[in-house]
Amino acid sequence: MRGSSNPAFRNLPVGQQGGYATFNRNAGAAGGMAGATDMYASGADYGRAAAGERPLTVDDVVSKTAVVVGVTVVAGVITAVAQAYFLAIPALIVGLVLALIIIFRQSMNPALILGYAVAEGVLLGAITGALEFSGTQFEGIGFQAIIGTFGVFFGMLVVYKTGAVRVTPRFTKWLMGALIGVVVLMLANFVASFFTTGGLGLRDGSPLAYLFSIVVIGVAAFMLLLDFDGADKAVKAGAPAKVAWYIAFGLLVTLVWLYLEILRLLSYLRE
Repeated sequence: MRGSSNPAFRNLPVGQQGGYATFNRNAGAAGGMAGATDMYASGADYGRAAAGERPLTVDDVVSKTAVVVGVTVVAGVITAVAQAYFLAIPALIVGLVLALIIIFRQSMNPALILGYAVAEGVLLGAITGALEFSGTQFEGIGFQAIIGTFGVFFGMLVVYKTGAVRVTPRFTKWLMGALIGVVVLMLANFVASFFTTGGLGLRDGSPLAYLFSIVVIGVAAFMLLLDFDGADKAVKAGAPAKVAWYIAFGLLVTLVWLYLEILRLLSYLRE
């Protein structure tokens, strides 16, 4: 059985103006990229539920995903309300370490995955809160980004369920190529930013930056199809019920990336 739940590579900060500009501009593009490409290319073999072990169901995936996303949202809201922006860097590091452990061990440990959810929630809350309080033009941007993220999520779920876009080996290879291309450009922009102001212009609010953000959002949105397909295959293959935690982790990784890119694009539009 081959099922791919999206691995971790999006702890990348977004943001815009204010005192946290040095943190947000190009950081975190690499994230867990090596693990991401390896797992999407090779798939994850979850096996079948053993005798006496309950097999995975759609309800398991839905409930575990709801818990993981809910923990992330609550942690984010608390961090933003408390204005604990100083926790952004520690949360980024903790989230990256936990993501790499989960990916390379293919861990289905709820404690690790919920710990990752908390870390990502703190990171998102710190970034969003700092952005909202950096100027009146950014008020309410976090709520808009949340609505946009879940809008894309449910939209792509409809696309997957209706078969409007089918997840074939060719589609997966194309999408992986797009993913690698996007990350390479992010890294190149990050490196270039040390030598020239604005780097390659992919994150400076210019028309090119608008276009790049839209492309990245598109790639992240299509990555959700791989997540849905991985969950679908795991259920059909009779994988153990505990796999639901790993699938929820994969979906959260994609949603975090998608949220940050939507937040970034909205910040450009509000400048």
